[in-house]
Amino acid sequence: MTSNKKDPVLVVLQLSGGNDYLNTVVPCDDPIYRDSRPVVAIPESDILPLTGEIGLHPTMGPIQDLYRQGNVAIVHGVGYPNSIRSHFRSMDIWHTCEPEKMGTEGWLGLATRDLDPHKENVVTTVSFGPSMFRAVAVPGVPVACVDNLESYGLLTGIAAQQQREKILNRFTQMYTPAIGSDFVMDYLGDTGLEAMAGADILKVAPEKYSSTVEYADTTIATKLKGIAQIHLADVGTRIFYCDHGSFDSHANQLGMHAQLWTDVSNAIGDFFADLREHDAADNVVMVLFSEFGRRVRDNGSGTDHGAAGPAFAIGDPVIGGEYSEYPSRKPEDLTQGDLMPNLDFRGFYSTVLEDWLGLDAVPIVHGNFEKPRFLGA
Repeated sequence: MTSNKKDPVLVVLQLSGGNDYLNTVVPCDDPIYRDSRPVVAIPESDILPLTGEIGLHPTMGPIQDLYRQGNVAIVHGVGYPNSIRSHFRSMDIWHTCEPEKMGTEGWLGLATRDLDPHKENVVTTVSFGPSMFRAVAVPGVPVACVDNLESYGLLTGIAAQQQREKILNRFTQMYTPAIGSDFVMDYLGDTGLEAMAGADILKVAPEKYSSTVEYADTTIATKLKGIAQIHLADVGTRIFYCDHGSFDSHANQLGMHAQLWTDVSNAIGDFFADLREHDAADNVVMVLFSEFGRRVRDNGSGTDHGAAGPAFAIGDPVIGGEYSEYPSRKPEDLTQGDLMPNLDFRGFYSTVLEDWLGLDAVPIVHGNFEKPRFLGA
């Protein structure tokens, strides 16, 4: 990057719990979709049209608006071979790019190390939430982990220390059973409280912030507002990570899924409106993914764990449109009743890493994979 050009910034929004592909990016005129989902199919009149063949869930109006502006890429059929339908293991695969073994290095932790190899900025990467995500965890790589930016700026002394320890304890409880206490302890010993200290730098962000955009009082809106505040504070953060959910819609899916996408869509719309108001949207790309999609057939109230899902890239630099192909819904083309992935998620990551962040993706995602070209010339 030249000195007069803004550094590219990545925002990752993880849709935890297995977001339902078919009710998010809806195959409008497909009779198999309607026949397979007598309970949870979206009424045709409610679908927000994008093209002649697909539309969005009726609560995704702000994302439809961004799509029409040319700022949303929908990447179809994303997943990995021999799909695993366990939440924890599948998310772990997405976090470490290691489908064949238990990985110990997060893909964005490795990207952070490449972006800032000498650890000159402890807030190069910021993780929002009550626990640090494995996607950003690599021993020796500091990551600032913030539960709530507004309250963090008010905490001093022992209270701030307790919040940091709470975050670290949750990380330990989540990952020790899967990858062993030795790795977790090494990670925390190398980076734990050093990483948490980075949050002190972020206390200035709410104080410097002013906007006419009024975010909703939801958890995802609070996270995205915090990300906007840090981005606008210009402290050098290049990667932001947050999540929302749970999208685990085994039962009562219609109302549950609608509320989730209402909150996510409105928060995303407000986030980009906020950045644009401050002339700060031109170097930000947001990506959304979930650990898997859901089954084609409904179960009478919701949908069960599936395989392929959609991924999204949103932002002014994005070349909008559809990428890859929507997997076939025909029964003979399904695997265990699920849509077959036709684009490896590591190819989606490779586009982000190489065409946006300017990094070599191969050592991060552990190989060469087909890249959808939704960024770059």
